[in-house]
Amino acid sequence: MADVTFVMLSFEGPDGYSRAGGLGTRVTDLSRALARTGFETHLFFIGDPDLPGHEVLENGRLHLHRWCQWISHYHPGGVYDGEEGKLRDWNRSLPDWLVRELLCPRVSAGGSVAVLAEEWHTADSIITLHDILSRLGIRNRVQLLWNANNTFGFDRVPFGHLGSSATVTTVSRYMKHLMWRYKVDARVVPNGIDDQWLRPVDRGAACGLRRLLGDRLTLVKVARWDPDKRWDMAVDAVAFMKGPGLRPLFLARGGVEYHGQEVIARATQLDLSLAFARWTGSDAESMIEAIRPLLGADMVVLENYLSEEQRRVLFRVADAVLANSGIEPFGLVGLETMAVGGVAFVGCTGEDYVTHRQDAISLQSSDPREIVHQLSYLRRSREAARRLRRAARCSAARYTWASVIRRVLLPFLQELGIDFGLRPWFDEGVPLHGREPALNLPAAARPPIIRPPRFDIERGLPVAGSVRGV
Repeated sequence: MADVTFVMLSFEGPDGYSRAGGLGTRVTDLSRALARTGFETHLFFIGDPDLPGHEVLENGRLHLHRWCQWISHYHPGGVYDGEEGKLRDWNRSLPDWLVRELLCPRVSAGGSVAVLAEEWHTADSIITLHDILSRLGIRNRVQLLWNANNTFGFDRVPFGHLGSSATVTTVSRYMKHLMWRYKVDARVVPNGIDDQWLRPVDRGAACGLRRLLGDRLTLVKVARWDPDKRWDMAVDAVAFMKGPGLRPLFLARGGVEYHGQEVIARATQLDLSLAFARWTGSDAESMIEAIRPLLGADMVVLENYLSEEQRRVLFRVADAVLANSGIEPFGLVGLETMAVGGVAFVGCTGEDYVTHRQDAISLQSSDPREIVHQLSYLRRSREAARRLRRAARCSAARYTWASVIRRVLLPFLQELGIDFGLRPWFDEGVPLHGREPALNLPAAARPPIIRPPRFDIERGLPVAGSVRGV
């Protein structure tokens, strides 16, 4: 079997210092999944200046390389503090080091390398890598991929040169179509979520929150304070529901952006009562106790960072999670909601993983009354809501990183010329590197290997029991 090494390049990464949005989550989870699948994986990112420059995890398979730490020391505000200086240092120092210390030794030992670069910050460095490898005569042993998660920074990407240096990928059909404007025909490799999202939600915490909320119609939204996230649509929907006496409760977690003040002003203008929740701790109980005295409000702004445990409980218990962005390259919040068996209300741009009214609600307009209508439908038909929640978990299981790697990434790299020595790649029962990925979960909580379920054609739903463990 050929020895394949993965190298990932991204400004964002797993450190608290390095996280600013979905990119940090993406590269953290993907690099870990590749390592757990059995591949040696190296992640280069702008790391916390106070942590080791090189750290080895996942039984020696995952290497974290924190770059530009000497600059980050003078910019404590996070990954994008001092951005231009970090970018210059990244482009100047990383390609030569990468070729000398990692790529050439791997190729000389007979292996192959796949370099996966993320976002506009890495475009110049991936072009430089192509030029160096071509001069050395080993370009055919290294596959270079550059991925776009959104259109930010596209004005700084030399797409003509990039297209001749690397294979361009993106995360959804929506993004693929947007990139046609730049005369780029990108290949789609979808985003994924960590297998941990399929674990059962803490029953005690979920039941406790459900009892606390009582008959309140609970909506949750977790997104940046950004007009593209359609916060106004969500607030207007809450105001519409308050009129007929539906007793809505809107739990909102935004960011630090100025648009948050505009959203709060709009809520006040619509006569929604507001409260603000803060707490200490990353456990669900801390969050629940902070919400308890604020239930008289129509809208509660959650001012703390939400841990994964807290998000899982919120997404599971809510009557609807409003991931209703007007422009969404992919939409991880919607997918995470589906993974825990929640009800996701998504937009209709990059959310390729959704089938409307089977596993989620796909909103077709910016009219808040559409949210009200769809919620009313789910309130009237409790069985439809239960079926939707069950089907949501089945759909989300196809978008764990372990599944995306097997279904899409490895077959695509095989097409580009990397030999993984696999039997038919579509057989998810075939272990990679002689073993299944270790998920570090109790046996009872491990997500199943998902095989195509049998479907009841008339109902459009999986036959009961045909997707084991979900």
